[in-house]
Amino acid sequence: MKKLVSWQSLFAKEEGPVLCQDCLAKLDYITGDMCKLCSRPLEQTSYHQDGTCLDCLRWEENAAWSGVLDLNISVLIYNDYCKELVALFKYRGDYAVSAAFASLLKPKLQTLTYDLVVPVPLSPERLYERAFNQSEALILSLGKEPTHLLTRKHSEKQSKKSRHDRIHLPQVFQMIEQTNLSGKQIVLIDDIYTTGSTLRHAAILLKEAGAKTVTSLTVARG
Repeated sequence: MKKLVSWQSLFAKEEGPVLCQDCLAKLDYITGDMCKLCSRPLEQTSYHQDGTCLDCLRWEENAAWSGVLDLNISVLIYNDYCKELVALFKYRGDYAVSAAFASLLKPKLQTLTYDLVVPVPLSPERLYERAFNQSEALILSLGKEPTHLLTRKHSEKQSKKSRHDRIHLPQVFQMIEQTNLSGKQIVLIDDIYTTGSTLRHAAILLKEAGAKTVTSLTVARG
């Protein structure tokens, strides 16, 4: 009998391949002193206070954004090799990279208490271009069921925006429907944390819907 193949079976049923030792050696893991809110290595920031980097201090000083994203956990520094892997994954659809990234995220996810695992959505136009959502692929590779709570409006690619533009983006997400998330602890999954703007825009809607906590788990800290 012919075996039926689905996205779920591709990503979740079997343990995916992991990176070889040579590839692992090219990755730069986040270790040592890091920002307690976003995982940024403190040696990469010119100023930090009480274990918090300057970027996060600015977010937390803004009344509209303070406490919106409770924590971001990233595993890797976004070095040149990590950029190559992310490009293979996002733009060339190399799903083996998804399984490799998931193997790095899994130990971090196991330390968290959560009710729902939520992917950061793509706009319909971007989803058509890529044919899959990398955040959803990571969740499936983790063996979890993605809970779709958000949709995204189409906008210019984040990589083409300056840091200032990313931080001052208008709201790009909306809730799929009126959902009561009262008391829920949510983990947002995405590939890269850069300025934190995208994740905070998603988190603020989840908090407005009643979420108790919103933590993001990302492969790399840009």
